[in-house]
Amino acid sequence: MPHGSGEPSAWVRRWAPLVRPGGSVLDVACGSGRHLRYLAARGHALTGIDRDADALAPLQPLGSLIVADIEGGAWPLPGERFDAVVVTHYLWRPLLPTLVASLAPGGVLIYETFTAGNETVGKPSRPDFLLRPGELLQACAGLRTVAYEDGFIDAPARFLQRIVAVRPDPDAPAPARYPL
Repeated sequence: MPHGSGEPSAWVRRWAPLVRPGGSVLDVACGSGRHLRYLAARGHALTGIDRDADALAPLQPLGSLIVADIEGGAWPLPGERFDAVVVTHYLWRPLLPTLVASLAPGGVLIYETFTAGNETVGKPSRPDFLLRPGELLQACAGLRTVAYEDGFIDAPARFLQRIVAVRPDPDAPAPARYPL
């Protein structure tokens, strides 16, 4: 679904079942809460971060909401770990290591944003907001990659890079099963 449509991303819907039932989920740059609403309906404990207090206000019943400028200020959740971190249509490169570090053992990173090439079809078009080829794979080098895509979607026209990666859990029974 298009960003801003209110519908959760197909990528998030597809991979949300990997999140531990009832597990804690952090939605970064959550905006109007399309993924918070979806994940709340799945029974997860939620934390959302966004700089727009007005966008967060109607989401108060869904969980813990934090108004923060994560590009200009300190990370508001130092040392906290989550069973999942969800990021869509947002990129702040200095934050990538923090997001990976925010995963608990067995935690799932579900990330989807624009990549190089998008400048040929629309916004965002600044290189600061477009992933380089393989950049999410590099950021998740210490995690187990379950799914990865880097390409073009026709309707609406956009270039996206997506990853689902899991922090290994040394106490989990082996081998871990990640349904495709």
